[in-house]
Amino acid sequence: MKRLVETAGEGLESYLEQKVAIFGLVYIYTGVLSGVNDEDVELTDASIVYETGELAAGPWKDAQALPSPWNVRISAIESWGPAKC
Repeated sequence: MKRLVETAGEGLESYLEQKVAIFGLVYIYTGVLSGVNDEDVELTDASIVYETGELAAGPWKDAQALPSPWNVRISAIESWGPAKC
């Protein structure tokens, strides 16, 4: 895993140590992006989101905690960005 030392990279690496939302092929995951390598991203304080609610405001309507750390395969990611909460 690549870890944030002094500067962030590009793409997913630019979100290291930030709370992110990852929209996968089936599920939505959220948590602090703590690691990135060629195949996986690692989330700490991770949750799986079963119901979003309004995307632009407030907390997730139904997000359930996952064991930490949690890994998501990069090939299953459709999009990502900063989490709303």
